[in-house]
Amino acid sequence: MKSRRELKKEVKDIFRGNWGQAIKLTIIPVAFQILLSMLVAAVVLVVLYLVSQYGSGSEMSTISNDNSVSNSGNSFGSSFAGLFMTMLIVGINFTFLDWLRTKNADFKVLKGAFSVFSKRYFIAVLVLYILISVFTLLWSLLFIVPGIIKSLSYSQTYLIYKDLSEQDNEDTNYLDYITKSRKLMNGHKLEFFVLKLSFIGWDVLALLTFGIGYIWLTPYKTATYVSFYKNLVEEQKPEFYSKNDEPIIVKY
Repeated sequence: MKSRRELKKEVKDIFRGNWGQAIKLTIIPVAFQILLSMLVAAVVLVVLYLVSQYGSGSEMSTISNDNSVSNSGNSFGSSFAGLFMTMLIVGINFTFLDWLRTKNADFKVLKGAFSVFSKRYFIAVLVLYILISVFTLLWSLLFIVPGIIKSLSYSQTYLIYKDLSEQDNEDTNYLDYITKSRKLMNGHKLEFFVLKLSFIGWDVLALLTFGIGYIWLTPYKTATYVSFYKNLVEEQKPEFYSKNDEPIIVKY
């Protein structure tokens, strides 16, 4: 398995001369991140102002009650936005996977970003999203740590679906993709977790720029996580089993 430095170098190599393409591919989630960063900063300023003006008296209680009512009304909208962003990011991951394998940057960014919103992928990715969310929630009810561990175990499900769906494995069901992700990540969850942690410093810098830094950081991070999957599959290809535990060959 390649080291973190080697994975990042692989991404930097394919981005060399093509950063514009990478940025355009991820510009929509980046825009959301920038808006979120600005919103967080605005909320912090408002809270500080209210605390300085009203302290902890009855006025603050009234404001808190009003906010709780409005927050409950926005829960559905937040869930829908989360689903939309997941579908968008999955499509971006699919595009990065093809780019890493073919080294070909000649693709349409909008088509790549919205590739999941198609007849081929939409229903499957939606069902996988629901299953992963339910399973992760159930594990999280035990304690936070099991939920985090299982989210790492299930993290490669969408990319596995993309690969296996191209192999015409009609007998593979949705639960099989999640199981394959869990098997693929056996012994590699800590590696993936540490890889994610290695970007924390860059995340802090991006936040200090009110999210502007995410214009460059988001494609870099996203492609590096996809590179982790690509290299993990290449390493474990003999053990990358189909539904009937027969070896499959992933087409590159």
